[in-house]
Amino acid sequence: MFDLGGGYGVAVSVAPLELSSWPEQPLPEGVTARPSRLGDVLPVAARSDAEIAAELQRVVAVESALAAYKAELVIGLAARRPDTADRQLGEPGASADGWLPGPGQEPVTRVSEFFADELAVVLNCSRTAASLLADTAWVLLERLPATWAALADGELDWSRARGLAAELSDAAHELEPAVMARIEAAVLPGAAALSIRTLRERARAELERLDDTAADRRRKRAQRASDVTVTPARDGMAELRVFLPRPLAAAIQDAVDRYARLAKADGDTSPIGLLRVGVLGDLVLRPWDESRPPVTAHLTVHADLATLRNSCGDAEVDGQPITAAHLRELLEQLDALCPGGLQAPAGGTLHLALTDPVSGALRAVLTRGELERLVRRGCPQHPDGRCGCPIVDSPGTVDRYRPTPAQRRYLSARDRTCRHPGCRNSVAWADLDHVVPHADGGATSCANLCCLCRRHHRLKTHAPGWRFTMTADGVLTVTTPSGIARTTRPPGSRIPDRSDDDPPPF
Repeated sequence: MFDLGGGYGVAVSVAPLELSSWPEQPLPEGVTARPSRLGDVLPVAARSDAEIAAELQRVVAVESALAAYKAELVIGLAARRPDTADRQLGEPGASADGWLPGPGQEPVTRVSEFFADELAVVLNCSRTAASLLADTAWVLLERLPATWAALADGELDWSRARGLAAELSDAAHELEPAVMARIEAAVLPGAAALSIRTLRERARAELERLDDTAADRRRKRAQRASDVTVTPARDGMAELRVFLPRPLAAAIQDAVDRYARLAKADGDTSPIGLLRVGVLGDLVLRPWDESRPPVTAHLTVHADLATLRNSCGDAEVDGQPITAAHLRELLEQLDALCPGGLQAPAGGTLHLALTDPVSGALRAVLTRGELERLVRRGCPQHPDGRCGCPIVDSPGTVDRYRPTPAQRRYLSARDRTCRHPGCRNSVAWADLDHVVPHADGGATSCANLCCLCRRHHRLKTHAPGWRFTMTADGVLTVTTPSGIARTTRPPGSRIPDRSDDDPPPF
């Protein structure tokens, strides 16, 4: 019996459920069977405002208990994926030093480096989110047991427990459990009444008070994880994030601000924030030192040709959607628009992708010159052009291991990103992987090749228990060692409409 408070409880009896023992009763006409909902059992409309507020608090307590149970499940699965099955240092395919994804995302201690990938597929989330969840679960259960107990008992909500675990994550991996217990004892009482930010600040202060040497070591290690990343935002914008030491960040911010204010003093009426962005862009992309070679940024633009003529349509830049007007502005800035239509921008390339009008499947990738020559030539068997013969197709199979440049061009246009579920790494950093290994007879063909980032290529090749299959039109299914299967389709392809199919028994 679980007491949820407020007069509610849940009695649980665990036994095998024999579905065949439940008699099937015909449903009234127009009634559809579905699982019971809590709103059916506990109708909200019948409650007063105070009762709804109290019920929301009980819901938070139940969510906390479920979060604690979820953490137990994560660690339970992690315990069954030891790192002894991983490639060891010096063996082919072993993880290379220096490519860890950053603070808070390292694998759980003594657990396979590929565990986070499996957890991501099971939970249908990104690997980053799965890594953070696994790390949080480990910190709570192994280093902050009183915090986990408060979470399990509904005394502390998940947001605060997660915030505390995140603040102490690095310390939890290197400090003695006794030190962690002292920190927990100092900050946990009254934690439920604190804001998450205040709770984290108190934990940080207590940590530095007890072990400032370790805090300095963590700071130096964090500096090794310095990086620059881009996060897409709404309305055609993005966030350029720089993870770097605080003094350097302050110096850069001050320099950018001073340059922006000089422009403001010279009469520029633009908002100061816009001026800062312009200064940063000029310093990085157009440095004043003209002896240095210019830097050329590379963008991958995908769009329907109709988007250039209409006010709506599909378009994206580096995998993120943009409006048709934004697309045209971008192409104008790149000098990719000409009286005859499109042209390759200076220092860039232009490829036209031909897709099936019904399924959206990619058929061929051509340059503008190749397409113009094919149009002039037409079908060799039917010079009058009154046929439906395809005159282009995907690159053919080759009798070798390494894919051809034409295959890479085609597959980059088809896949656009790593095809592993939840991964969005660009094809610019991807390998072309044989779904059926070449050594096992797999063909070097577009029907057996897909783009995988190096990490997921290694996972497929070296992590035990994973299974990858792909259909001829590029639909990839990935099955984890625990039997959870996820399917990814090439961007732009459409799921077939089976509404007209005959109902069973066919």
